[in-house]
Amino acid sequence: MDQGTVKDFTFYSNALQEEMELLIYIPANYTPLNKYNILIASDGKDYFQLGGISRLADKLIDDYEIENIIIVGVPYKSVEDRRRKYIPTGDQHDGYLRFLAHELVPYLDQEYSTYQLGSTRGLIGDSMAATASLLATLKYPSIFSKAILQSPYVDEYVLKAVQETHNMNAVSIYHIVGKGEDKVLTTDKKIKDFLTPNRKLHDLLIAKGYNPFYEEFNGNHTWKYWKPDLRRALIENFG
Repeated sequence: MDQGTVKDFTFYSNALQEEMELLIYIPANYTPLNKYNILIASDGKDYFQLGGISRLADKLIDDYEIENIIIVGVPYKSVEDRRRKYIPTGDQHDGYLRFLAHELVPYLDQEYSTYQLGSTRGLIGDSMAATASLLATLKYPSIFSKAILQSPYVDEYVLKAVQETHNMNAVSIYHIVGKGEDKVLTTDKKIKDFLTPNRKLHDLLIAKGYNPFYEEFNGNHTWKYWKPDLRRALIENFG
């Protein structure tokens, strides 16, 4: 099996006024003569190191199970940085969504042979990174048409953002959460119920006219369950 390459790159964001680290997976078959889909992962380092997403993409491309794809990981700098950027109440949240849509996408379209269509771009994340992926997709549906959500953090701000959207036809949502996520120990050492708010999110997406892929798996809020789900997530969205 041919292995793609992962480039470590630094990108200055005007929206955030800071340097952003990027991990860019380029498949082994890359040639400017072909066009490539784009998948952007918040919690980017986790998707490469804990999720093994680059090796998985190698195999799925090699077996013709997914279309050609470039995967871009955006790592967080700290627990606090993650919170500031990913959740709606974070002071850098709007800037982070602008960075994804108006800085990172134009850069990728300029540097690589991409389709330059919203229907060929997706966002993926786990927990709070899934929240950012969902909200960026809802805010910029012409730029991102696919959101892959692994156990998103959901609060009243997230539900309100979904309630106020009108672009359901443009967007495809893949959404999983664990049945054991009714008691999750968060990074600030509090016990939080993820399962109930995720069920509310799913019901609201249905009520708003979206047609999400939804599954509750037997497991909890860890990479032990998100990693094996990645194969299906990529095939569902880029197969």
